[in-house]
Amino acid sequence: MSLCFYQPIDGSKLVISLNFKWQFLSVKKQIFVIFEQPLLLRFCCPRNMTKIAENINKYREILTGTSCNLIAISKTKPNTLLQDAYDADQRDFGENKVQELARKYEELPKDIRWHMVGHLQRNKVKFIAPFVHLIHSVDSVRLLETIEKEGAKANRVISVLLQVHIAREEAKFGFDRQDLLDLIASGKLSEMSHIKIQGLMGMATNTQDESVVKAEFEGLKSLFDELNAAHGLDLRDLSMGMSGDFKLAVEAGSTMIRIGTDIFGARDYANKVV
Repeated sequence: MSLCFYQPIDGSKLVISLNFKWQFLSVKKQIFVIFEQPLLLRFCCPRNMTKIAENINKYREILTGTSCNLIAISKTKPNTLLQDAYDADQRDFGENKVQELARKYEELPKDIRWHMVGHLQRNKVKFIAPFVHLIHSVDSVRLLETIEKEGAKANRVISVLLQVHIAREEAKFGFDRQDLLDLIASGKLSEMSHIKIQGLMGMATNTQDESVVKAEFEGLKSLFDELNAAHGLDLRDLSMGMSGDFKLAVEAGSTMIRIGTDIFGARDYANKVV
């Protein structure tokens, strides 16, 4: 028997290679078997915890005792950083560009749950329909209709969140309260068998005035509760809160916070995908 071990350059795994020969002799049946087989054993030795892993663990501690899930927003970030987050057991990642999302889906582990969080053009739905876990940014009936069509082509039900415009900035997208009530009353949602309306998403005003942000989040939570109670929707998720305002969002009842900068650092727009 021979035993050897070595440490790879990245220091992440201690690999032990064990080569042995096993002989088995059965006297009664006069069978003589020689089994010779190399055996590779891998013992994972933790590397120094990366900064990204530390950041993820910090958010897990913050969210302990809540029903809120962490979505790591990885837009413009290289796969190496996403892999660090994955190695820290993060499985929910969010992207805001279809091309980047589709590329990372192909290149990274297949048990990642991919969230589309950016504005989604109808002509690009087909590129993510076969695999996307959740689309947060459904902001029009026409987009819903396109997702339904592409879901049928992919033979799967696509989970979505309806984006609600709660901020003071007009540049942000989304339905308003009356839009949603009209959509529900129209009966169109019941005709869409390849879409699951899983909840609502909102982005608060970009302001230092916490009272404004708090009121917007609480208003979205109130609408979420109203749609469930009075209109028979089975909404499960409320996606609201980012690096600068997530604490207010969690207090208001968010079930998903979207954190990018606080996990991966400042965005590298040199790697931006258009």
